[in-house]
Amino acid sequence: MAATSTEAQYVTFGLGDESFAVPVEVVREILDHQDAFRIPHGPDYLLGLRDVRGQGVPVIDLRLRLGMSATTKTPHTRILVIDIPITDKALTLGLVADRVFEVTSFKHQSIESAPDIGVRWPSEYIAGVVRRDGGFVVIIDLAKLFSSTDKVSLMGVGTGHRAHEFAAV
Repeated sequence: MAATSTEAQYVTFGLGDESFAVPVEVVREILDHQDAFRIPHGPDYLLGLRDVRGQGVPVIDLRLRLGMSATTKTPHTRILVIDIPITDKALTLGLVADRVFEVTSFKHQSIESAPDIGVRWPSEYIAGVVRRDGGFVVIIDLAKLFSSTDKVSLMGVGTGHRAHEFAAV
């Protein structure tokens, strides 16, 4: 199904029993899971580095970053290699997902905003919610999920540069 101006394409994936999506244009490739080279003193969700076509790519346990329990590797576990646009650069990350479902189109009018639950909770990373198959798919705004502090640290990990060199990010 080709996307028109009234819809956009997303890669959908699962974390536990929940379904999430990211825009297809930020996904460079989807890889089988391999253990990453560990990086000492990184945030708990940073699993390490993985070589992707000659580039050291930081691998993130997305479940931990979203406040869920750590990923348990299965034959269905995948790594989505993504390029997050940040001003004039792109932050390349590998996001660990329990499983990848498909590329699908969502109509813009079917995307709802993050629900208001009456209390403050960290929902700024939710770009929208789509009702699907009796449940919901949460569309993640990757640039907002990784705060500016995360971006500075992660850009330094993947490139070998020191984080303070990216303080302007």
